[in-house]
Formats: sequence, C-alpha cells, structure tokens
Amino acid sequence: MASTKPITSLLALSIFMLGTAPSLNATEQATDAFSPEIATGSKSKQLVRAKEWMVTAANPQATQAGIDVLLSGGNAVDAMVAVQLMLGLVEPQSSGIGGGSFLVYWDAKSNQLTTFDGRETAPSSVDSDLFIDETGKPLKFYDAVVGGRSVGTPGTVKLLWEVHQRYGQLDWRTLVLPIATMAEQGFPISARLAKLIANDQDYLSRHPTTAAYFLNADGTPKQQGTILNNPEYSNTLKLIADKGSDGFYRGVVAQAIIDAVQKEASTNPGKLSKADLVTYQVKERPAVCAPYKQYEVCGMGPPSSGALTLGQILMLSAPFELDKRGANDPVSWQVLADASRLAFADRGLYMADSDFFNVPVSALLDPEYIASRSKLITPNSALQKVAAGSPKSQKSTQLSNDQAIELPSTTHFNIVDSNGNVLSMTSSIENVFGSRLMAAGFLLNNELTDFSFVASKDGKPVANRVEANKRPRSSMSPTIILKEGQPYMAIGSPGGSRIIGYVAQSIIAHLDWKMDIQQAIDQPRLINRFGEMDIEINTPLADYAQQFERMGYRVKKRELNSGLHAIRITEKGLEGAADPRREGVAIGQ
Repeated sequence: MASTKPITSLLALSIFMLGTAPSLNATEQATDAFSPEIATGSKSKQLVRAKEWMVTAANPQATQAGIDVLLSGGNAVDAMVAVQLMLGLVEPQSSGIGGGSFLVYWDAKSNQLTTFDGRETAPSSVDSDLFIDETGKPLKFYDAVVGGRSVGTPGTVKLLWEVHQRYGQLDWRTLVLPIATMAEQGFPISARLAKLIANDQDYLSRHPTTAAYFLNADGTPKQQGTILNNPEYSNTLKLIADKGSDGFYRGVVAQAIIDAVQKEASTNPGKLSKADLVTYQVKERPAVCAPYKQYEVCGMGPPSSGALTLGQILMLSAPFELDKRGANDPVSWQVLADASRLAFADRGLYMADSDFFNVPVSALLDPEYIASRSKLITPNSALQKVAAGSPKSQKSTQLSNDQAIELPSTTHFNIVDSNGNVLSMTSSIENVFGSRLMAAGFLLNNELTDFSFVASKDGKPVANRVEANKRPRSSMSPTIILKEGQPYMAIGSPGGSRIIGYVAQSIIAHLDWKMDIQQAIDQPRLINRFGEMDIEINTPLADYAQQFERMGYRVKKRELNSGLHAIRITEKGLEGAADPRREGVAIGQ
C-alpha cells in the first residue's frame, strides 16, 4: 500500500429523525407501500461543484470521513471503507457492519464496470418454514423481525475488506482506526437519530444490550446532542484493523454475534452459526445495464431487483417521449406510474437470487418484450389490470407471486476520486434498527424478512422463498450511468422498494426534463408499484390528485422520504447533490 499517513480530524455535525411501521401480516403486500423511515422535514441543499473529487453520503460525519481519506492520498475504495464504518457509528439505524451491501464500481485503470454482492445469506440450517408459526400461518412482521430469527450472515465487512485488498491504496489500518477512535470518544446524537430512538423505544427496550446503548437507565430515549460512546464498536474495529475480515468473521466478534442471535434473543432465537460466518463469500457479478436514449443505466443484478426493475421502467417509458411532455404534464407521471406497475409485476414473479433461481435477466430487458409490455400503457388512462408478462424461456403460470415485506432502513453513498474511479454503494440492515439485537457494538440485520414468508401458493413455488445459504431479494439500486462507455453519473437512494422509483424519476428529471441533479433530487415524488398512486404530500404534484383519480387510480397523499445522492461527471468537473429530505451532504474539491 502506498501510504500510511494518518487520516485527519473528523467533522462533528448533527441533524434529523424517523419511525417504524405498524405490524401487518406477511401476506399483505400493502405493507410494501410505506417506508420504515418517516419523513423528518426538509432542509434546502445546493448543487455542489468540484474539480478533482467528491463524496456524497447520508450523514455529514460520514461524508467528512471519506473526504479525510481522499485528502490523505487515498482513492475512492479507501474512502468507501471509512464512509461505511462511520455510517455504522453515526447512522446505526440504517446500515453497519452487521448488515449487507451492494457496490457498483468503475475502475479507471482497467476502464471497466463491475459489481460486488455483499448481501446477507440465510443460515445453512434454515428451511422454507422459517417464518411460519405453529398453526401454519405466516408470522406477523415484527414478530419475525425482532430477535435472532431474522438475522442473515452479514456481508459488509467482507465486501469492504476484499474490495480494498484488490483496489485500495492506503494501509487498511489507517482507514479503520480513526473510526475506532471516534467510537471511543463519542459523537452527538443527531435530531434524526434521536427521533428514531424515541419512535422505536418499545422494540429497542426488548434486548438489554440494545436498550443500554440507546436508552437511559430509566428507560427513556436518549436525546439529541447526547454524546453516544461506543467502546465495544471501537474494540471491534481495532480487531478488524489488525486482522482484516477475520477480525469479524472469526474469534470473539463472531462469538458475540452467535451469542446475540441464539442466546440473547431467547424468545425468538435464530439459526445463524459460526460456520455460516466463516464460509460467507462476497460475489463479483457483471453489471446489469439497460439502454436509455444515448446512455447505459447500470447497476446490481439479482439478488437485487434494482437494475432490472429500474431498467424496465425507463425502457417502458421511452416510447412516450417524456422529454416533450415535461414534468408539469400529469400524463408524464401517469406513464411512469404504469411503467412501474408493469415492472413491479415482473419483479414479484421472476426476481430472486440467481444462484438459486434462473432469473431471465436478458429476456426481461429484451427490446421486443419491452415493446410488447409498453403497448399496454395508454396515456390518460390507468391500467385496469397488471400482471407479469411472459419473457422468452419463462411462463408466468409456473410461479407464484412473491409475498415478501420489504422495509429496509438503508443508506446510500457515492464517491469519485481524482483518478476517475467511481463507486455507487447502497448498504442496509433492513428495518430501522434491524433486528434490534446488538453484538460487539453494532446492530444486527433482519434481512431474512426480505424473503417471501410463504414458499408456495396453489402448488406454485415463489422464486424469492427462503432457502439455506440463499440471498433475499433486494430493491437496493446503486447505479452508475455510462455515456459513450464512460461514467456519467452515480446515483442511489434508501427507501425500501420505493428506491427504484426514486432513482428512475430522478434520472428522467435530469436526462429528459433537463433539471440539474440537485433539482432532479429535490422534485416532488410520485410512486405507484401495486395500483395505488402515492403522491408526496404538500407538493405541486399533490394538486394533480383529482386528475389521477379521473384516470382511474386510487390516490394517497403521503410523505415520501427518499434519501437520494448523486454525483455527475462533466467535462468541467464534478457536480454533487444530496436529498433535502434527509441529513446527507455532498463535499468536493
């Protein structure tokens, strides 16, 4: 490694808030219609310009951690390590080393795009009845989430370690140890985190270790500005600094994870084992790219549904010339809504871990198939019935629709360095505060609840059913857009299955409606995946509600809490943007 120069001091900033969703039965797809992180207000953001490098991340301290690495001579992958480890400290409800990640990476040296799958895996001893109760019915969502049953094998540390070993410049220890120091010294709880703790007080109180960290001795939630020290996380990071990923997947940290899952979660224990940790593998996979105008929109393939569903939405919309209609034409939004509904119908039937199910990736993006589906969309008239199509080599009648509840509490960040390396990374522990179990200073995920709770229906299997060592389907959509074979933009968002729509709308707003990327991220949100038109409340789009109802939609005005971040690469330099709905920032030089 080129340098061992220590990373400079870290910025201490704070901001915002959140909440949890009501408990619903797992078979109710309506539960996929809201986000686990409630809206927390809006703070105006400005487009940021830079010449050499830029970081956009979901918390100012995490953004600054990445900047400190770049200032110390590191590259984008070095900065990625610091950003993610800091997010696990200051934004623990959304991501961390107890969860999983997807990375889309452009390597400037080889001039190639690739992706890395650090998604959690189901324990080797589970079966399809993991979320079925003693009466044969699916568990209620939070009965499945809170405790060890929902914990999958974490992948984030392995991803950080292996990608750094391949592409990093700075010494691994110099990236990890400053975050360990910050954890020991403590950080002020932001307004956002404080609100989340208060909203989730009941679930956080159910496990002593978690309660001791987030709640006061009398059981009340810790308040904004309270200095939160995490010496256990510091000790874990020191082990990871010294031993690499082995410091996490073996030894005392691994034992702490297993103890939390199997023993502390005594009323809802899980099946994660030491063998699951030791044998976990990060998988490099080819990017899935969809053509849109003169661009290639590239991202994660299965087990993520992100790139496929995003690509379908864009391709289905293309014949309707949204660039001519503009953002102020309700028909533009109606076309996007029905394109999304068609894409989500395919997603529910065909998308799962491709190591276990033959996902028809090419067929789902085949221009002939897309053209046949696009003809189903009629401007000014809502689709009355939406079902999955039959791409080549697949028959929709052979499968049953997925019945997963996807409420990921997630984070996204982008980095571009002075060498031209570009990365887009989305990371998650699933629901807000994950399983509510803590081990060795970090929260454990509940990603297994991203599987369909029901394995089959009417004798037909669900592609995204629970299976041993399988990765649950995700909507995380880290994206890099290429223009003439070179990176043009990195973008992504948290937000459950709404992530896909958030990213699609922002891309269309920029490429078709000629908004700069900050304007594209600022614009009001409209999402329709399963028939109901969700419109961001108190925005100009909400004024179209009656028009959408006349078109034939059910309309719901609600908070739509995206958390988009984007970096655009131009001939004059870099442009960065962060969502005003959350606390993230873009910083560049």
